[in-house]
Amino acid sequence: MDMDFKSLFLGDTQWGFMVEIFVRSGIMFVMILLILRLSGKRGVRQLSLFEVAIILGLGSAAGDPMFQEDIPILHALIVFSAVMIIYKSATWLAAKSTVVHRLLEGEEMIVVKDGVFDVKHEKDNDFSTMEFFTELRNLSVEHLGQVRIAVLEPDGSMSVLFYADEDVQFGLPLFPEDYRETDPSVYDGAMACMYCGCVRASESLHKSTRCPRCKHNKWAIALNNSRIA
Repeated sequence: MDMDFKSLFLGDTQWGFMVEIFVRSGIMFVMILLILRLSGKRGVRQLSLFEVAIILGLGSAAGDPMFQEDIPILHALIVFSAVMIIYKSATWLAAKSTVVHRLLEGEEMIVVKDGVFDVKHEKDNDFSTMEFFTELRNLSVEHLGQVRIAVLEPDGSMSVLFYADEDVQFGLPLFPEDYRETDPSVYDGAMACMYCGCVRASESLHKSTRCPRCKHNKWAIALNNSRIA
């Protein structure tokens, strides 16, 4: 079967409308940039779920007028205006009400407290230990014993308070070369639960290797190195 490349790429579109698509796309792109600037956000990392939903809505409203001849740009302008009014009204309400703020922006979550993972969120679908490992490694955290508290912010960033060097305790290693399962019976020293970071002496695990905090039974050799910034 012969393939009609002209029909595949052009269809019945006239060359004049190709130029119009180019102009429409430029106008809509500028409009999107203006709306994002009016929102006051400087980067994607600062966006909440509410703001992502707003941007997706704007993208949908901007996309159709770019290439559909029967949809005038004025329609997109009306949609953009309505969305911005909703956005500004919602952010104003969020500034006045903590409840509205948490509904729109989300709630921060404690990930690490006193050198161990917060196991209260272990059944949350969004709880991923490996994702937290990555975030903490990006902040030059070698093991959990260096961390006094770590909070996952609504925008996805991680806020961390560290122990002073003299207060660093034994903790679960976060880098792959140290985060390895070790049999407590063949090691004499501090061991860290590979799931929650709970630290126990190896001799206390000879009778039972089940973690008293999270009930898992995999252990790694705990570290107590001071943090290197």
